[in-house]
Amino acid sequence: MSGGWDEASGAWILRVGRIVIRYGLALIFVWYGCMKFTSYEATGIAPFIANSPLVGWWHSLLGIQGASYMLGVIEIATGILLAVYTVAPRAAVMGGAMAVLTYLITLSFFLTTPGVAAPMGFPAISVDVGQFLLKDLGLLGASIWLLGEALGAAADRESVRRTRRSDHRRRTA
Repeated sequence: MSGGWDEASGAWILRVGRIVIRYGLALIFVWYGCMKFTSYEATGIAPFIANSPLVGWWHSLLGIQGASYMLGVIEIATGILLAVYTVAPRAAVMGGAMAVLTYLITLSFFLTTPGVAAPMGFPAISVDVGQFLLKDLGLLGASIWLLGEALGAAADRESVRRTRRSDHRRRTA
């Protein structure tokens, strides 16, 4: 132990961090997804969707509340898929990919939503729009990390399955 830190402390902190990232992000997705079923939230996200070339068509196809409902279903599914990592890493791969796509889309709103820049100009950004969106950069990073971890766990699990099948074939041949 040097400087008061040891390997066990670092490993414990990594485990706790991994749990907080995975289940914290899953909770965010489920909670925000549930909020999409309220008119309050549908109205609040409408300007982000309306100004986006990627998802702006949702309003004309589904209406403001319908687009919010659809987004809610997607977000709830994303949260659940992230949360099942320990029992279903392949499902968590889908959840990780959905989370990455979500944050790529919301970060694109940074370029398309009016009101991102603060009145005093760059590099200042507004609190209600700019800072709200910028935090998604960190959430994108967490999502990419979770996707990578799930891909690794799914590959490991598949490797174990292949080995077991191969061993079984040898024993029964």
